[in-house]
Amino acid sequence: MELRQLQYFVRVVELGSMSRAALDLDMVQSAMSQQISRLESELATRLLRRTTRGVTPTEAGLAFFREAQLALRHAEQAKRAAHHARLSGTVSVGLAPTTASVMGVPLMRAMRERYPDVRLHMVESLSGHLSAMLNARQLDLAVLFDTVVARRWSVTPLLEETLFLIRSRRALPAEADAEAPPRLRMAQLRDVPLIMPTGLHGLRSTLDAAFARVKIVPQVVQEVDSLAMLMDAVDLGFGATLQPWAAVGRYADAQARFHLAEIADPKVRRQNVLCSLSDDELSPAALAMRVVLADCARELVRSGAWRGARLLGPDG
Repeated sequence: MELRQLQYFVRVVELGSMSRAALDLDMVQSAMSQQISRLESELATRLLRRTTRGVTPTEAGLAFFREAQLALRHAEQAKRAAHHARLSGTVSVGLAPTTASVMGVPLMRAMRERYPDVRLHMVESLSGHLSAMLNARQLDLAVLFDTVVARRWSVTPLLEETLFLIRSRRALPAEADAEAPPRLRMAQLRDVPLIMPTGLHGLRSTLDAAFARVKIVPQVVQEVDSLAMLMDAVDLGFGATLQPWAAVGRYADAQARFHLAEIADPKVRRQNVLCSLSDDELSPAALAMRVVLADCARELVRSGAWRGARLLGPDG
């Protein structure tokens, strides 16, 4: 049983409607209904009586409603007590450039709101470099991709990203732009000039394995280990690239500037994994950051702000 399920149930009872509660909590009704059903299954009893005019609590539901309200009040008091304690310290976290383009500012904002006395050290670098920094204990946490996990790390799967073939619209003739397919398979990329990161980093290994599965050798015309320079080269028409949507996340005019075609192969995805030093090596500030980072990722995906991303684990 999760605290959010109690929140959903209480709001449904208060408003007398699943749809109104979903709207009030900025959720889709099907997700709300699913969570309530899970709660009823876990309790092995019916909590709500569905009617054509809404929902009303059963006798068991009414008893549960009173206790759930109390539990939520206690949880809110616990949250206020935690904030009052004013957690302090320093925490260092590493994000790849694509991840930072979507999560960087929301993560800083969330930490500022929840733990204003924690000093945050953020590092933006490619995943191979972040992995080495984590191994050297120069970072407390990092979001990595399809990486070899050290035994001493604590690892939490975060999300999975769809990959896209990204091309400059300026480099495409108008008729080719209009006819460009919205989805492609890896086997169709045999003759596409590509700009890629080197094999030191997680995305390249994922793509090399995908090309090997379809038995083609990609035309890599440039290797660039800087997202900014790589995207500048794509923008100028030097070649295309294979990246998640987050690669264009910092471009306000991304839709006008780039053409994105989703890679349809089901195995061609990039997994984002939250890695940290072992729990006994993390400070209270770092443990708090790990929770905030995971919460931030979930909120970005659920709100639609992280396009092409799907949550992994029990929230997926």
